[in-house]
Amino acid sequence: METIHINRSNLAEWQKKAKPNVMALGCFDGLHRGHCTVIHTAYQKAQEMKAELAVMSFFPHPKTVISNGKIHVHTLMPLAEKEERLRKMGVDTFYIVEFDNEFAFLSPEEFVDQYLNGLGVFHGVAGFDFCYGSRGAGNLDRLNQDSGGRIDVTKVEKVEMWGEKVSSTCIRERLLSGKVAELPDLLGRFYETECEWDGEVFMLYPSYTLPGPGRYAVTLKNKSRAVQTEVNVIQEGVQCTADIPPFLKGKLSIVWKKQIQNVPMKLLIS
Repeated sequence: METIHINRSNLAEWQKKAKPNVMALGCFDGLHRGHCTVIHTAYQKAQEMKAELAVMSFFPHPKTVISNGKIHVHTLMPLAEKEERLRKMGVDTFYIVEFDNEFAFLSPEEFVDQYLNGLGVFHGVAGFDFCYGSRGAGNLDRLNQDSGGRIDVTKVEKVEMWGEKVSSTCIRERLLSGKVAELPDLLGRFYETECEWDGEVFMLYPSYTLPGPGRYAVTLKNKSRAVQTEVNVIQEGVQCTADIPPFLKGKLSIVWKKQIQNVPMKLLIS
């Protein structure tokens, strides 16, 4: 898989190199069940049409740019992990579009002309509520028209769990309220955060969202070994509650299984 960072200065260069493709469109933060349904649908279309499969995502998060930095979006996974998961899903090209104020003010027609028609897209796949262009004025119902009839469209209907749309937002809400036991139903896997452990302190890698304050049952694992234990999440980060074997020193993953209890207030403020 090739990862391509697109911005205004290099767009024309990548337009010249683009091959005809089926493209999945979205932010795809966390690659939850809804996202995976979109990408699997695009993969099937690409296989049927014997075409390349592309995925287009946007960075920074549109809400951060549109709010002029007033809204901070807690991301669920770093780019490197997203790339690895997309590679395993059969994606050929991963476009990451720089979302800045200039991009935000493109009309729907300009976005489609420059970033979809211009990059060889002939079939677009996205969730039912995907929108594009200034103020989100474009949607899948008009994408074929905005492309001059060059792009066919597959709309993926809402993926629900417990009567609620599966979304990055609902996953963040559950994380921040400590409801990590519900996340496998939404993500298709337990939530994991990568970090470095020096024998005393967990140093979390950026672009992950920590669960809310509390005590959690977790699995700590590296490439060869794993242990079941408990940790506390406090304001300063993750705190050990028991001895951890020295063989886990270095890079490891924390797999969040369930919240055991809220951290007492006196611990939070100590």
